[in-house]
Amino acid sequence: MEMEKSVSGNQNLFELTENSLADIRYWTWSELLDALKQCQNLIPVASSSGVIDKYLDSLIGRVASSCETSPCPSTSSADSSGFRLSCDSKSTESFKNSIFRATWWFEDLAAFEPFLIDILAKQMVSRNLDHGILSKFLFYYQKSRFASAKIMDEKCKTMETVIEMLYLLDLSCISFKTLFGMLRITLNLKISKCSRNKLESMIGSLLDQATLDNLLLPSPVGSSYLYDVNLVLRLLKSFISKGACCVPLTRLKKVASLIDLYIAEVAPDPCLKPYKFLALVKSLPESARDSYDAIYHATVMYFEVHSGLCEEEKMKVCSGLKYEKLSTEGCNHLAQNKKFPTKSAGQALITQQVRLKSLLQETNQASPYINSPCSFVETENTGKEDQQIVLYAGKLDLSTENEKLKVHLQGMQCRVLELEKVCRKMQNQMAKMLKSRVSSHNNARSLPRLCS
Repeated sequence: MEMEKSVSGNQNLFELTENSLADIRYWTWSELLDALKQCQNLIPVASSSGVIDKYLDSLIGRVASSCETSPCPSTSSADSSGFRLSCDSKSTESFKNSIFRATWWFEDLAAFEPFLIDILAKQMVSRNLDHGILSKFLFYYQKSRFASAKIMDEKCKTMETVIEMLYLLDLSCISFKTLFGMLRITLNLKISKCSRNKLESMIGSLLDQATLDNLLLPSPVGSSYLYDVNLVLRLLKSFISKGACCVPLTRLKKVASLIDLYIAEVAPDPCLKPYKFLALVKSLPESARDSYDAIYHATVMYFEVHSGLCEEEKMKVCSGLKYEKLSTEGCNHLAQNKKFPTKSAGQALITQQVRLKSLLQETNQASPYINSPCSFVETENTGKEDQQIVLYAGKLDLSTENEKLKVHLQGMQCRVLELEKVCRKMQNQMAKMLKSRVSSHNNARSLPRLCS
């Protein structure tokens, strides 16, 4: 339009615009908002000319200064924010001021389109605006836009923008509860795979803050299983993405306790495949669990519901168990549980025997402190060559300073005798069980011959 040239000594339009932008620091808050709203319709032109950058720079500067100093910016319009609190009130003034400084601009900026919020948030991050405040604004923006959105595409675009901006922030400043709330919302939205992966990555990194209710999300439409096990596996993968050795042991054990509860909830699902059950058990390293009793009980429930599994499938499921981390009661119960494969029951018995021998060795190492050494007597058991170890405690003659050692040793000796009885009982039961299975197998093989 050739308006960059002066006419009759008057300033041209370009010069007038430059002068106006030079005085932007004198603009009121409402004037800045109106200018940005108009730029939304001219975003390519405004961006290329640098106009929108000057508007945003001024706006962000005022937000930042108001959060750091005065809660009542003089350029702000009286009705521009529903979050504002009365500056004249004397009651709980410091509390009101802190809330006001953090949130007074939320409602005004929530009226902008997602692409403008994207630019705005990135500039706020570059200006080192508090990440906690910025994350709260993004959550508020998502909620506000969803309330006014008329079509699904608007919601998807808003959610993707919010996720992208949250991904730039420090995770420790983001509310985990709100992140999981967003995850539940996205179950009904077709957001991009990239945005979904980023949201799951953020949640996975904070998985030790989750509860069982957070994880019990329904499976996607069209799936046969009850809960979204694949999602939980992805969250676990994100949690240990840098390696289990990089995660503090306290956090690792907290997540393991949570996953044990989750496995117990999904185990009764008749549609849960063995490899999915095993994937949940093995998703965390062995060091994350001090005891595998919870996993054993969940496996018991799984076998009760999935009674049609073959021995091979059952053994694969049992490969997730760490027998050495089962309690004595757990090993004893497993050895007698007919729903478990024979090899698994045998492994439980072997574990018990190893524990017994280890305990006997510890007791034997303590014997030099005893004046009358313990003796071991070998006896035959029903004509077999098995040796039965019987611990005989001689008369103890210890000095006064070794009285604590005497009490400890006597208790250990009693425990050894108890374990010996339990082990002998389990061996007899195991022998009977094996004999019964072999007999049943032989009868089944001889039946066709008799019939012929």
